[in-house]
Amino acid sequence: MIFISNKIKILTLAILQTGIVWTSAQSVAKNKTETAAKAESGKIVPANLNWSERMLLSEMHRFPESWMLDFSKSPKWTYPAAIVLDGAEQLYAKTGKKEYYDYISNFGKKLVKEDGTILTYELEKYNIDLLNSGNVLLYLYEKEKKEKYLKALQTLRLQIKGQPRTNEGSFWHKKIYPYQVWLDGLYMGMPFYAHYTKDFSKGNDAAKAYDDIVFQFDSAQKNLLDKKTGLLYHAWDESRQQAWADKQTGLSPNFWGRAMGWYGMAMVDVLDYLPQNHPGRARLISYIRSFADAIIKVQDKENGLWYQVLDKAGEKGNYTEASASAMFVYTMIKSVNKGYLPKSYKVYAKKGYDGIIKNLITIDENGVVNLNKCCAVAGLGGKPYRDGSYEYYINEKIRSNDSKATGPFILASIEFEKK
Repeated sequence: MIFISNKIKILTLAILQTGIVWTSAQSVAKNKTETAAKAESGKIVPANLNWSERMLLSEMHRFPESWMLDFSKSPKWTYPAAIVLDGAEQLYAKTGKKEYYDYISNFGKKLVKEDGTILTYELEKYNIDLLNSGNVLLYLYEKEKKEKYLKALQTLRLQIKGQPRTNEGSFWHKKIYPYQVWLDGLYMGMPFYAHYTKDFSKGNDAAKAYDDIVFQFDSAQKNLLDKKTGLLYHAWDESRQQAWADKQTGLSPNFWGRAMGWYGMAMVDVLDYLPQNHPGRARLISYIRSFADAIIKVQDKENGLWYQVLDKAGEKGNYTEASASAMFVYTMIKSVNKGYLPKSYKVYAKKGYDGIIKNLITIDENGVVNLNKCCAVAGLGGKPYRDGSYEYYINEKIRSNDSKATGPFILASIEFEKK
């Protein structure tokens, strides 16, 4: 009996010790988790969020007021902020986080006066770049129904009505750039034009507007497409007067990555507003398919990224560029999600997306996410004169956290995060 009693004591002691060890292990694990959580909560941007929110919060940290986006020194009506705010709108709808809505709303508060006047905007310049931020006002008017936003929107619609056009009907990029159609302008103007039409136009007026919008893409395909590569040139001068324009074709000499990026995003975003029964939808979707096939051919096989000058990989000075890469990824993954492209195209979008994260993103100790190797600006003509040469594109300033790259990255991330 004494022997059995001792065995029971030993067994009981062993169980107790095991329990102590297990409790101790649990305690250590819990402490580690709590320590990690505290360390994470101490960061400005927690790493346990999705990439879309991490990049948006990083932008909000860098630019505490939304008018500051893209390094604006004072409140100014420009286009890049609207791309980031498009992402903020979608993330607010998804998460309900008021800080995202406040960030969007701040843009309207600062840039539109109570009488509907838009700060720094001049209609008579007929600059198509200045239509893009109208998308933010369409969103704010829908949410807040403030009269000042309606008046501002009506002013922007007047610009579309008066925007100079080529002889065949394409919008000039700016009044100071006569007879010139730039791919950039398709993104700057057409999603807003389509969105405004959906919200405010009816009957014959709406039908004419939708036809006009689709025509802008038909015209681009006719005048800017290189049939050999499937890529589109940056710009076309109908008058053949510009020094950068080929005297026979009127085309600029190179395939600039971001210009093609603007074009892809324009098509996929316009389809959000174009009626399902409009005959132009099928054409736009066919253009997206052709576009995707062309950019896949010039995608870097190793890192999945795209070059500043698309068809000149490996040439001296060329580099994998963030904004074009993010725009292409967004265009393809959204097109797959919407059914415009077969699911087989997702692999190319994912390769590009992973390439951006691996090669172009860095993270500060405080969790703030940076997107590097962004072309700051590129254009044609002007003063000093930009000739559209290969040397011109590769020598424009490169910087980090340009909204023309971070915005499309947020949008692409949102598409990848959809269940």
